[in-house]
Amino acid sequence: MFEGRIVKEEIDINKVVKNIIARTYGEGAGALVVFIGYVKGVVEGHTVNELDYQAYEPYATKKLQEIINEEKEDGVLSIVVYHRVGDLKPGEPTIYVFVSALDRTKAFEKARRILERVKHEVPIFKLEKRDDGEYWVLGDKNRVKREKKEKK
Repeated sequence: MFEGRIVKEEIDINKVVKNIIARTYGEGAGALVVFIGYVKGVVEGHTVNELDYQAYEPYATKKLQEIINEEKEDGVLSIVVYHRVGDLKPGEPTIYVFVSALDRTKAFEKARRILERVKHEVPIFKLEKRDDGEYWVLGDKNRVKREKKEKK
């Protein structure tokens, strides 16, 4: 199972896990790594009220699938990535990465690599709405304050 999708809804992780295990245990899979990223409640000492994710479609889905296809290799039996879009509240999941492999080392390494590639290569834009204003998030650490346009 090699799948990447941009989604609006939360994912039923138990269903995905059971599906991946059912499809891969007979092929020798011994590990399934699951990563779930979620909206932070506090950033730089400020309360986050919402994180607005927007994807540049259909290119975002195409790029996500391209990454998954490029990361296929011997010993990796399944890669599934779902990235959410829309207005998400603190604590809500934003990205899900599932990697099944013959062993845990390969599964962990591949999950980390895929996550980093998705964060840096897929055109998904984040607007962080906090108690001190709105910020475009550029990578994990860089934020640019969104300036309000004055009405004429």
